[in-house]
Amino acid sequence: MGYFDNLSRSLDERGKSIKNKYAHTVFDGFFTFLFAPKEITGNTGTHIKDGMDLKRTMVHVVLAMQLCLLFGCFNIGHQHFLAIGQEAGMFTKFFFGLFQLLPMIAVAHIVGLGIEFIFAAKKGHAIEEGFLVTGMLIPLIMPPDLPLWMCALATAFSVIIAKEAFGGTGMNILNIALTARVFVFFAYPNWISGEECWVTQDQNFIHAILGMGGTVPDAWTGATPLGLAASGGWEAVVGKYSFSDMFWGLIPGSVGETSKPAVILGALFLIFTRVASWRIMLSMVAGAAVTGLIFNAFGAAGSFLAVPWYQHFMMGSFFFAMAFMATDPVTASQTQTGKYLYGFFIGVVGMIVRVLNPAYPEGWMMAILFMNVFAPLIDHYVIQANINRRAARAAKLASA
Repeated sequence: MGYFDNLSRSLDERGKSIKNKYAHTVFDGFFTFLFAPKEITGNTGTHIKDGMDLKRTMVHVVLAMQLCLLFGCFNIGHQHFLAIGQEAGMFTKFFFGLFQLLPMIAVAHIVGLGIEFIFAAKKGHAIEEGFLVTGMLIPLIMPPDLPLWMCALATAFSVIIAKEAFGGTGMNILNIALTARVFVFFAYPNWISGEECWVTQDQNFIHAILGMGGTVPDAWTGATPLGLAASGGWEAVVGKYSFSDMFWGLIPGSVGETSKPAVILGALFLIFTRVASWRIMLSMVAGAAVTGLIFNAFGAAGSFLAVPWYQHFMMGSFFFAMAFMATDPVTASQTQTGKYLYGFFIGVVGMIVRVLNPAYPEGWMMAILFMNVFAPLIDHYVIQANINRRAARAAKLASA
């Protein structure tokens, strides 16, 4: 610890040249990653007395995603070998998915952290910690077969336009990872919709490493349960996937979203550590359930509207969006009442977009970004209502 302190002072004393700016930025990021802040508050007065700085908060979120990451690797391989009609063991499927996903994780981190490093050095401040979570989320919300250059472009767009343009970590109004996904959705829609994107094409290099052959045939489908429900109702879904498949996650979809137990365990970890708000999660479930019940009341048999409201939780990315996207502490509502309203309307808007949108049967990406924009307005009216209540109470007491 003393050695690092001396090195820090030495870098500080060498001036503000470009070379030393970059050196100090790298050192500071490495130092604060290894050690908790040494500054402490006194024993008297009202102070926060714990070591949970921003880096350690972000690390908790990354830890909560690890089960989703591990199962996502397995499911990439499972869907691939299922498509080519070839038997493979659990570890073979896992390592196939790992070899497929690792380059995307590396690209997202190299591009994102590289941009953060440049902006941090230019501004003369420490490397910001927010990308620790974003760099892991971006690969988990993308199709497994997304080209690496597309992942790099989406990452750069989201970090520069949705984050640094607003002032960096803590200043953005839109979720960074979802901005990367929405960039791919609008710029390269064929790579994130349809059936083919959810199953990796033949990877000769990875097959060679694993000592296997096989190619993806022309006649195969990677249709997700949502895609089937949109075209044929709930009957089309149960004709291909069982409840067990959808619950455990043995279905096509974005890398990290499919396994409900993995996501729910991650959500419980975030609630237990008080990193994420249970109010947002609970109200989002309520909003989706209420909207689903309304749809069921008016939906004709065999239509998307008639899909049982509780089955919507088993399809698509609802739980993943609820646990890791909607609860983003920067872009979500900050007031307690506002969190209930914010989460509830994400559930409502997400279900409306998912079911009534004719182009793409999913809605949480759009719903969360939409409510990100309205979160400050919600908090404004919640605070104003509180001010008005107190003013009325004070006026009543004054007149008594």
